[in-house]
Amino acid sequence: MATEEEFEQAVERSRALPSTPTTDQLLALYGLYKQASVGDVQGKRPGMFDLKGRAKYDAWAKQKAKTSEEARAAYIALVDSLAS
Repeated sequence: MATEEEFEQAVERSRALPSTPTTDQLLALYGLYKQASVGDVQGKRPGMFDLKGRAKYDAWAKQKAKTSEEARAAYIALVDSLAS
């Protein structure tokens, strides 16, 4: 499994990707990051007029029930795939 140090290195690498990820890829990164660092999604789903907040909430909710180790490993794998 991925260590906290490997995860933090992947977070740094994600900030310097060679090309800008698509919106779906950015949302996947966000959801995995939140799941790895906070745990399952919290709070109410934003209203229909908060499109950005709602998309971020949904991306995080898709990762529900993943352990922090699983989310870290998936985040690292996604950053690795985007970096190549």
